[in-house]
Amino acid sequence: MEKGWKEVFMTVHEYKASMAKDMLENVGIKAVVLNQHDSAYQSFGEFSVLVAEVDELKAVEILKELKH
Repeated sequence: MEKGWKEVFMTVHEYKASMAKDMLENVGIKAVVLNQHDSAYQSFGEFSVLVAEVDELKAVEILKELKH
């Protein structure tokens, strides 16, 4: 993981990662989705949503609802 970025959300569903990214960007937090799915076995791996370290606490708070 790049220095200065923090993982704030992880899921096995690509659509949930996209939703999390959209939710964060709608409030002005830059977010990226890291696709960690295995290219040979699509059922293995996760999608991580990363934000800048300074936005970590705010991002976690915003994404609480999505984790349920």
